Amino acid sequence: MKFLLTLPFLFCAHFGFSQAGPIDFEPNGFGANWAWTTFENGNNPPLEIVSNPNQSGINISATVCKFTALVNGAPWAGFESVHGQGIGVFNLTSANCQIKMMVYKSVISPVGLKFATPSGASTGEILISNSVVDQWEELTFDFTNVLSAPSSIGIDQIIVFPDFGQRSDNNICYIDNIKFSNQDGSQNTAPMVPAPTPTYPAASVISLFSNPYVNVTVDTWQAPWSSAQLTDLQIQGNDTKRYSAMNFTGIETLGANQLDLSGMTHMRLDYWTANMNPFKVKLVDFGNNGQYAGGDDSESELSFQPIAQTWNTLEIPLSQFSNLNSLSHFSQLILSGEPVGTGVVFIDNVLFYDQSTNNLHDQQPSLFSIWPNPCSQAIEIQSNENILQLAIYDALGQLQMRLEPNANSVSISLAHLSNGLYLVTIQKQSGATQQRQVLKN
Repeated sequence: MKFLLTLPFLFCAHFGFSQAGPIDFEPNGFGANWAWTTFENGNNPPLEIVSNPNQSGINISATVCKFTALVNGAPWAGFESVHGQGIGVFNLTSANCQIKMMVYKSVISPVGLKFATPSGASTGEILISNSVVDQWEELTFDFTNVLSAPSSIGIDQIIVFPDFGQRSDNNICYIDNIKFSNQDGSQNTAPMVPAPTPTYPAASVISLFSNPYVNVTVDTWQAPWSSAQLTDLQIQGNDTKRYSAMNFTGIETLGANQLDLSGMTHMRLDYWTANMNPFKVKLVDFGNNGQYAGGDDSESELSFQPIAQTWNTLEIPLSQFSNLNSLSHFSQLILSGEPVGTGVVFIDNVLFYDQSTNNLHDQQPSLFSIWPNPCSQAIEIQSNENILQLAIYDALGQLQMRLEPNANSVSISLAHLSNGLYLVTIQKQSGATQQRQVLKN
């Protein structure tokens, strides 16, 4: 019998396949709160987040970033995001390889942009000069020529050179609205197909919201203290919930409707978003007295990085909610994420299940399988579609192996890898990207 160990895709930005953006440096957007490092710029004054010096023309946004290129800095002085933080992890493809950036400078000089992977592999910088001074101008950087390069896969860092050249004075450069071609407003803003249908045995499921099952009573899908807007809709006849203007929303099962989840092992949730990153899931248990703020409440939150514009299926071991003292009086599910106040997310298949009665390899054929798991020397990977690309990352997000199987099954030796937890990511023929963790011991 085959055994599939399914673990969640947790916490780190190392493993996603969608870039966060547009990078607009607004307080509730992307970039303003990222950790930026300046380099090769004299004493390296930090990158500043400041008010727009000229809210006119093509850029009327309130906040931008400011880089002061010092006269004693190198021509290639610039700033960069921290590996694995902020921008997430993504591949450059034909869908996102054209990047636009707004600049406001007092001199004409090249502006450089490049990306890097966790191992330090770089796309190489593309240099484009601004053509006007003291006004906003949008530059376009076309990375089409590097799409076949290894450095275009698993990118987790953005690097900007605002004033690439020799200087006779300190030059102040403002940067704003860095956006990829799949963030130009033409992307899908709603799913065209419903979420994948779960096939767990009904006897081992407690469902809050899922068409294949009888759902328990939920007091509210938008508690009064929520900060979001809820719309109930159907996608090809399948019931779905849409949250917009999203900051956070509370889903409650209170009083007589509290749930005893102590017999469940996993939580399932499907979500689709075009603009949220990260997406967070919090569980709250009201404790033995069943009362909010009764002194024995506990809660635990996990953070995920979605693959944009596709259904993301979470199958989370409840043990990962490590700050929960109990699940005998489950009362609240809280969903949140960024950008604050403008997030849009579609939700389906909110349920809990007992995996001990399931065999996920047989019950979930749409999800690729890894066997054996845990493993000691080698693994076999099977998928219902051709696997175009396959990558294996260690727990720090370092790329350990990359293959292009172009087959629906592949055997891989892990004998050269140290014992530990690894993430296997595949890209299927249909374009879908899925991840599984594998334990080598």
